Amino acid sequence: MDAITLLKADHKTVEQLFRKFEKAGDHALAHKRKLVDEMVRELSIHAAIEEQVFYPAVRARSEDLSPDVLRALEEHHVVKWVLSELDTLPPESERFDAKVHVLMESVRAHVTEEEQYLFPEVKKAFKPQELRQVGEALVLAKKGAPTHPHPAAPDTPPGNLLTGAVAAVMDMGRDALRVARRKAVTQVRKSAPGPLRKPLESMMSVDQAGESLH
Repeated sequence: MDAITLLKADHKTVEQLFRKFEKAGDHALAHKRKLVDEMVRELSIHAAIEEQVFYPAVRARSEDLSPDVLRALEEHHVVKWVLSELDTLPPESERFDAKVHVLMESVRAHVTEEEQYLFPEVKKAFKPQELRQVGEALVLAKKGAPTHPHPAAPDTPPGNLLTGAVAAVMDMGRDALRVARRKAVTQVRKSAPGPLRKPLESMMSVDQAGESLH
């Protein structure tokens, strides 16, 4: 698979998540939280591999496209800050839906810019075989990419290559901890007496929000 095809497939996956969120009802809080978790994961990985592999390759090949890549990096930066807030924001928050809609608007504008302008120019600058090689590098980068946003980390080589590897390892532990916490919440809902459920779930929510401080 060449680089453009792979990146467009990522865009399609994210757009499908956006549409599912838009169709979810106002009270489908658990479903919305799950969809946002998937958005966070998909967009974090996608941004990381573009920053580690695709954008550096484009800048190295074409100076004329460097300003477009720099704008794309700034768009990533904004999106990652919103993702970092959504990553720990309870779906009950009055800002939750608003932040998701701002995220969707930003990502959709970024995707339009890439697919209508940047990608066609990249196709002119690279031979088909070269795009396949970049695509192979993107596939490899996905295997070790961070699964959560790190907006304060470097977004260009060589800094992002090192911090990205460290962040990916940290994210693995973070994901495992989050799964364990949510299983605990589910168990509380099933087994705790009615009067204790809300206090226990509130404690879990506060503990989860504290993830962003570590």
